[in-house]
Amino acid sequence: MARVRVSTTVDADLLAQARRTRPGDNDSSVMEAALAALLAAHRRAEVDAAYSRAWQDRPVGQRDVWGDPEEFARAAAAT
Repeated sequence: MARVRVSTTVDADLLAQARRTRPGDNDSSVMEAALAALLAAHRRAEVDAAYSRAWQDRPVGQRDVWGDPEEFARAAAAT
């Protein structure tokens, strides 16, 4: 993995809190973990939005190619 030098100014309290979560790690490792967490949160939000759009397109309970969900629920409850 290629490495890139980053120089920035951040909130001192925020950095101190982040450093306490990873004692013994250098600032580079702390920043990489923060960036990875940011990207993971962004990806989760993308997936959540995709599910939301999908459910808007096909609301729960609507008949589809697999059949009628209510009929399935009644049949499953009867067994």
